[in-house]
Amino acid sequence: MPLKILSGGAAQGLVNALAPQFKADTGCDIDGAFGAVGAMRDKLVAGAPADLLILTASLIAELTRAGHVAPGSAADLGSVLTGVAVRQNDASPPIGDAASLRDALRAAGGIYFPDPKLATAGIHFAKVLGALGIADELGPKLQVFPNGAAAMTALAASTESRPIGCTQITEILNTPGVTLLGPLPKEFELATVYTAGVGAAAALPDQARRFVALLTSDGARPLRERAGFR
Repeated sequence: MPLKILSGGAAQGLVNALAPQFKADTGCDIDGAFGAVGAMRDKLVAGAPADLLILTASLIAELTRAGHVAPGSAADLGSVLTGVAVRQNDASPPIGDAASLRDALRAAGGIYFPDPKLATAGIHFAKVLGALGIADELGPKLQVFPNGAAAMTALAASTESRPIGCTQITEILNTPGVTLLGPLPKEFELATVYTAGVGAAAALPDQARRFVALLTSDGARPLRERAGFR
């Protein structure tokens, strides 16, 4: 029986990187579903089976209070910045301050980002566009996807002139064909803590706890850092 995981897309690269070691240690495969954290929460609440949840710290706390996550099982993986990406080999426009980011977005032929209602980065990026005063102006260029991984995959395959994207840095680093420009400017910085928690109705609670221990171990620190966790 595989370990069933419902996870924010930010942790997909790290989970996939550690899955072979977990299989070697336990004989257990991983069956992971990755997407916008809000969508993963909704799947769980609707009855989807989950041995392990990897979501934002606030959502894990919320689900623990609601009885969906085992009390005392939460463990932080680290924080992830929201960043900006372009296609691989495209020019790298400056994005270090609000004015530079505004210019880069205005110059882009398409702007790729995740769900502004359910995805952490999408919700935040929509607020950034509003703060920059260009949300309405850029409306025809905005390309919205269910999650950051889908947005970055579409960015990599896009054909517009100078397209740009925004999502969690971990999702950018985990997508072939795109290049990380850097985090959002300081005034718009978003660092999101991702936390693992064992499902209250887990079929494999012991294996879930073992995978949490592996995800958060000192030995996995280099993998976490390469994946974009701080």
